[in-house]
Amino acid sequence: MTYDIALGVIWAALNSPVGITAVASVALWVLNKVYAWRPEWQAYEGAIVKGVQWAEREIPDDAQNKYILRADLALQYALKAYDRMNGKRADARMREQLAMGVEIVHAELETSGVL
Repeated sequence: MTYDIALGVIWAALNSPVGITAVASVALWVLNKVYAWRPEWQAYEGAIVKGVQWAEREIPDDAQNKYILRADLALQYALKAYDRMNGKRADARMREQLAMGVEIVHAELETSGVL
């Protein structure tokens, strides 16, 4: 019975103008934090797209393990672009970021019908 009363009080507080404003403020704050966070690989998205498209042309459709070969070739392309743009080799964390970017971009391009 006390849970019902407590839930009723909480529900009434959340449905008040102050409660709705508080919930909206918290939701907006969370969305701003999520929107501000951007994976590092997105700075190199153009190079990743070009690498994925190039790998699709270079590796034939009848190749064994074509997905792995294409992903590796696209990653190598993105790593070379990173090296040229920054004047240094990518560290292990950045390599992981770029590999994740290759997978995501490949999936997006494939579902959109660009590949």
